[in-house]
Amino acid sequence: MTTPPTEGPGLRLIPFRGLRYVPERVGSLAAVTSPPYDVVVRPDGLNALESAEPHNIVRLILPQAATPRERNEQAARTLRDWLAEGILRTDPEPALYVYEQRRGELLQRGVIGALALTPPGDGIVLPHEDVMPEVVADRAGLMRTTAANLEPLLLTYRGEQPDGGAAGVVEAAVARPPLFATTTEDGFSHRLWAVTDPEEIAAVTADLGHRQALIADGHHRWATYLRLQAEQSAPGAWDFGLVLLVDTVRYPLRVRAIHRLLRRLPVAEALAALAPSFRVRRVEGPLPAAMAALGEAAGAGNAFLLAGDGDFHLVTDPDPALIDRTVRHDRPEAWRRLDATVLHATLLDELWRIPDAPEHIAYIHDTEATVAMAERAGGTAVLLHPVHEEVVRDLARQGVTMPRKSTSFGPKPATGLVLRSLD
Repeated sequence: MTTPPTEGPGLRLIPFRGLRYVPERVGSLAAVTSPPYDVVVRPDGLNALESAEPHNIVRLILPQAATPRERNEQAARTLRDWLAEGILRTDPEPALYVYEQRRGELLQRGVIGALALTPPGDGIVLPHEDVMPEVVADRAGLMRTTAANLEPLLLTYRGEQPDGGAAGVVEAAVARPPLFATTTEDGFSHRLWAVTDPEEIAAVTADLGHRQALIADGHHRWATYLRLQAEQSAPGAWDFGLVLLVDTVRYPLRVRAIHRLLRRLPVAEALAALAPSFRVRRVEGPLPAAMAALGEAAGAGNAFLLAGDGDFHLVTDPDPALIDRTVRHDRPEAWRRLDATVLHATLLDELWRIPDAPEHIAYIHDTEATVAMAERAGGTAVLLHPVHEEVVRDLARQGVTMPRKSTSFGPKPATGLVLRSLD
């Protein structure tokens, strides 16, 4: 399905002077990168990244200190120090950046730039998930104090020009020598090119100027951009935010689920509360086999996989009367049938009575990590099956947001390859 032109203006992506690591001043470019802040598994992954390279970007996106204010001030000091020491350096001229990720047969290419911020009602940038106010406040404090966009959002659009427009500029750029090439521990190779030619920038601008984009990853950061923009008394750099735009006609993204760790709910208690209203049965491991069983069950209706006690428990076939009573009726039927909708409205709110707060629920992208953390904590891992991108985009066009942390699009851009200063 091709995205129709938006009514009136569309996406406005402008060049900026990228802030990048100086390769000669760090151990390797791969060693200073990290996953996005909300994908880093804490504390293990955070500590590993910090200890691997003293200048790893996690010291900016996830500073460690006793209070939020101290964390933000620490990140700002670190950023100033790295600039003064020549660890980071601003590129000499404004550019759009073509970014490539590759692992095996998986290839993703897109354009990084500063995107003009627009309110949701304009229908230019489409969110599809709700956000948590406390996370937006946390990210806003960090961006405000550092005066920087430290990692790009991942946005998708549907291109229509296979050889021209933004797509043509991307393909022309990758035929030239890159600014750098590096391979991270996850096996992904990363390459970056600067696009400074006025004609190429104009081609991107004209192509994107009538398009809309779906937020694939970074809802909290987009909400943060809008919040910080509203704080400004005059137009300026805060009217734009750092993004990576990917044409999913040419480079389809993978869509994965984001799982839940219920820190204080043992598996036995979770299953006991579900038994009267759901079909619960044990399935054989190991984890990939159990996830395959979840995927098969998801094709027939709502399905969840619970783990944390050494076994895997498939939860299916909810009582229709319970769903009708607990899931709101003022949303499209596709939204009412989402696993994330049923999980939050029926299981978490009604049957388990668990508040959606960090001390009770953790949102984790990695399946194995979710199960391992549940087993260590004596809690419950709730594993979900991913939603199709077409469902996400259709709901977003209707202005309907999914429950927060419903999807994980990828591959996500590595954090630390290019930053944007707002000073």
